[in-house]
Amino acid sequence: FEELKEELAELGTAEKCICIISDSKVSELYGDALKELLSECCRKVVLYTFPAGEESKTLQTVENIYRFLIGEGFDRKDMLLALGGGVTGDITGYAAATYLRGIDYIQIPTTLLAQADSSIGGKTGVDFDGFKNMVGAFKMPRLVYVNLSVLNTLSERQYYAGFAEIMKHGLIRDASFYEWLISNMYEICERDPDVVEEMLMKSCSIKKTIVENDPMENGDRALLNFGHTIGHAIEKAKGFELLHGECVALGVVAAAFIS
Repeated sequence: FEELKEELAELGTAEKCICIISDSKVSELYGDALKELLSECCRKVVLYTFPAGEESKTLQTVENIYRFLIGEGFDRKDMLLALGGGVTGDITGYAAATYLRGIDYIQIPTTLLAQADSSIGGKTGVDFDGFKNMVGAFKMPRLVYVNLSVLNTLSERQYYAGFAEIMKHGLIRDASFYEWLISNMYEICERDPDVVEEMLMKSCSIKKTIVENDPMENGDRALLNFGHTIGHAIEKAKGFELLHGECVALGVVAAAFIS
């Protein structure tokens, strides 16, 4: 995470308070180390941890974050930092969009799915009464900082679930990239750092281009939802037992079959 200090310096964080928001699993791995690192370049750094899992993606968790920020004296010029996967990014982004009518936040995605997809584009939100992403807001992060080395701590199931969103990007926009993924499957499964970097750069650039052309999803951005309509239904029907990427993969197969 060393280069993160330089990136934050460009955002003028020397006089800002930073709140790192993370789930219990990721916080245990990286929370304290990141807090110590950022203490060198920010006025104040605090760490807020919530229980890991989709079941924490609720308004109650966001309310708890509000209370913590109020207690720590955060104002509109301060900043939130999402350290974790898609759930953490969505929760932190929504808290940032609504606390004091909006404060800055940055994304540090730690799962393959979050690095390739959910950390980019500014979609934030929480589940409500079992309905996926029912409450939320568009709030673009000031920075997305991807540390590839954190992928080494992911379980195989989490890693492959994230790969579903990457294949989706190839399917909706770039056939040659999809074919490249197939031909490099062995290296991807082995998490070869050079191949993973190339894969993520291409995947992120596809999403970046689509989002920049249609940030509020009035047209082409809906392409990114390929597989998600049925995928979200599967997620809810299974009581969130399956990972998001697994449900998207099933949804892509189903949507392809229907079409």
